[in-house]
Amino acid sequence: MNRTLFLIEKEFKQIFRNSVLLRMMIAAPVLQLILLTYAANFEVKNLTIAVVDGDHTTYAQRLTGKFRYIDNFQFLGYLPAYKSAYRELLAGRADLVLVIPPHFERDLGKQNGASLQLLVSAIDGSKAGIATGYAQTIIRNFNDDIRAEIVSIEPGSRPVLNVENQYWYNPRLEYKTFMVPGILFELLILVGGMIAALNIVREKEIGTQEQLNVTPIKKHEFILGKLTPFVLIGLVQFTMGLLVGIFLFRIPAEGSIMLMYGFAFLFLLLCVGLGLLISAISDTQQQAMFAVFFCLVLFILLSGLFSSTENMPQWAQYVNLVNPLRYIIEVGRNVMLKGSSFRDVQTQFFALLIIASSLIGLASWRYRKTV
Repeated sequence: MNRTLFLIEKEFKQIFRNSVLLRMMIAAPVLQLILLTYAANFEVKNLTIAVVDGDHTTYAQRLTGKFRYIDNFQFLGYLPAYKSAYRELLAGRADLVLVIPPHFERDLGKQNGASLQLLVSAIDGSKAGIATGYAQTIIRNFNDDIRAEIVSIEPGSRPVLNVENQYWYNPRLEYKTFMVPGILFELLILVGGMIAALNIVREKEIGTQEQLNVTPIKKHEFILGKLTPFVLIGLVQFTMGLLVGIFLFRIPAEGSIMLMYGFAFLFLLLCVGLGLLISAISDTQQQAMFAVFFCLVLFILLSGLFSSTENMPQWAQYVNLVNPLRYIIEVGRNVMLKGSSFRDVQTQFFALLIIASSLIGLASWRYRKTV
C-alpha cells in the first residue's frame, strides 16, 4: 500500500511540476465547455427571404407580413419575377424565396385552397431542412388564421382545432440545454484518455518507466498509482464544469448530483483505462497521440452529441454498442434534465462497467514488467 501511495505522490508532483500540462487539464476543458456550448449551436437564425408577389392582394400582404416580423427571418424585399428570384438564390443573397401566384386570394376564398412555391437554397442540407420547417409553420399558422375567419363568417364551415404545445425537460427549446450535459462528459475523456496516455508514454521516452520496472512495485500497484491522480483531477474538472453549466448556462440539475458524480467516477476510470491501454501499446508520444485522436473522433461522432443515434445506419448503431461516450451522454442528459434515478440508467451503468473493466484488464495484461 505504501508503494502505491508513493507512486501516487510521484504522479502528482510530476503533474504539478509541468505548468503547461496542469493548465491543459484544468483550465482548457472549462474554456472548451464555454466555447463549444456557444459555438456548437444548430439553431438557424437570420434567414434571408425574398418574395415574388404575383397577386398583390390583402391575403398576399398578410402572408408576407408574417415573415417580415419573425426574428428568424430577414426580409430582403419584393422581387419582380421568378428569374430575379433564381438570381438571388444563385448569388447567395437569399436563403428562401416565397412565390405567391396570381389569383392566390381568389382561389383561397372560392376554391378553399391555393398553391404556394417555396424556393430554398439547399447547399447546406441541414439548414435548408430547418428553414423549410420554419416557413411551413408560418404558412400553416396563416392558413389557420384564414380558416378561423371563415368559420366566424360562415358558422357551418369546418371548425378549427387549436393545439397547445408543452415542451418537457427543455421548455425554452434552447440548444445549450441539450449540449452542455453532453460536452461536460465528453471533455472528461481528454483528461482520462489523452493526458494519461501521453504522460505515461513520455515516461517511456525519458527512461522513467525502465526505472519503475526494476523496483518491487507490483503490476496492480502500478495501475492503481497511475489511475488515481487522473481520476481525482478529472473529478475536480467535472466539478468546475458542472458549476459552469448550472450557474453560467442555467442548466437545470433535476436529478441526483451524487449519481452524476458516481457515473463521472466510473467514466473517468474507463477513460484512464483507455489511456493506459494506448500507452501500453505505444512507444512514442506521436503514436499515442494518433491512437487517442482516432478514438476521440470515432467516439464523438457516434456518441449522439450532435445528432440522434437512432437516425444512424444499422452498422453504426452496432459499433455504438462499445462507445462509452454514447452511454455517459445519455446518463448526463437523463439525470440532469429529466431527473432520472439509478433505476432508469442502470443499463448504461452496466455497459460502462463492462467497458471500463475490459479496458483496465487489457491494460494490466498488456503492461509488461521486466526486471
